[in-house]
Amino acid sequence: MKRISIDMGSGFTKIYMPGCGVVLKEATCIAVEEGLEGGEKVVTVKACGDKARALSGRAAVNTHIVNPVFEGDIVHENLASLLLEYFLEKIEITRKKAKRVEAVFILPCGAKAELKQKYLRIAEECGLAAVYFTVTPFAAVLGHNVAISESTPMFVLDIGHSITNIAALSQDGIIYGLTVNLGGANIDVHLIDELADKYNFKIGALTAERLKISVGSLLPDDNKMNVVEGRDITSGAPASIAVNSEQIYGVITTYIDKILEYVVLVLSKLPAEVASGVMHGGVFLSGGALKMDGLAEYIEEKLNIPVNTPEEPQLASVIGGGTILSNDNLLDRLAVVE
Repeated sequence: MKRISIDMGSGFTKIYMPGCGVVLKEATCIAVEEGLEGGEKVVTVKACGDKARALSGRAAVNTHIVNPVFEGDIVHENLASLLLEYFLEKIEITRKKAKRVEAVFILPCGAKAELKQKYLRIAEECGLAAVYFTVTPFAAVLGHNVAISESTPMFVLDIGHSITNIAALSQDGIIYGLTVNLGGANIDVHLIDELADKYNFKIGALTAERLKISVGSLLPDDNKMNVVEGRDITSGAPASIAVNSEQIYGVITTYIDKILEYVVLVLSKLPAEVASGVMHGGVFLSGGALKMDGLAEYIEEKLNIPVNTPEEPQLASVIGGGTILSNDNLLDRLAVVE
C-alpha cells in the first residue's frame, strides 16, 4: 500500500510521497469555459494547475479561472475532485492505482466536520483507498525535521496564501490555536490597489505576487527594485514603472502586524507554564510568505521570541504530513482515521 501526504491549499497544492519527497507543487486552480449546447449551459475544463494559473488575466471572456479552495474551505467540490484527480495522474497514480493508495490530508487548525466530509467525498471520487486527517500546526512543526515533545509545548505560525494557522501544541494535541483569514493573497490585492491609487497604474494578481516576492522585504534599509509592466489606468496603454522595497513596505507590514496581533492573542491565552516553554523553544515558522526577505527577523523582533525557520517554508506542512505517514506511532497520535 502506497501512502501520500496532500496539502491542498488555497494557492498551491503540494503532494509528498515517502521515499520520493515532494512530487508535486502546482497552483490550486482550474480554467473552465462556459458555453451553450442545445440551449443548456455547458462547462468545459480548459486547463488545470499551473497551466490554468498562467491564463490568469489572459483568458478569453467566456473562460474563468476558478480556485476551488478558498480560505481553507472547499468552495467548488466537483472542480476540486477534478483537479486532485489531474494532480494524482501527473504523479502516475491513476484511478486504478489509487485503490492501493492511502492519503493524509492536511487541514486548517480547527477544521469542522463538514470540511472533512468534503475531502472524504473528493477522495472517494478519486478512488483513494483510505484517508487520514491531520492539521497544519502538527504537520508544519514536523516539517522542521524536529520531534514533537511530549512535555515541552511548541508554538507554530504558518502564514499561507489566504489563511494563517497559529497554535501551541504538544503530542497530546492542540493546547490553543486558531485559523485567521489573512495571508499572502491579502498583500497581493493591497499591492494592486496601492499602485492603482498612487500611480494610476494597473497590474494583475500574478504580477502583484511576483512583485511581493522579488521586491518585498522587511529588512531595514533594504531597497531592492524591479520594473513592473502593466497599463496606465487613464489611457489604457501598456506602461511600466519601477517599484522598490520602501514603496511597498507599508503594505506588507499592514498584514504581518495584523497577523502578529492574533499571535499575541493566542500567547495571552496560554497557561503560564506553556508560555514559558514557548519562550524557550521559540516560534516555528512556515508558509509561503516566508519567501519575503527579512520576515523571520521581523517576527522575531516584534514578538521578542526566538524563531525557527525550515529549509523549505512553503513545503513544511506537506513534508510533515509525510513524516506522519512514515511513522505508525505518529500516525496513531496525530492523524484521524476516516
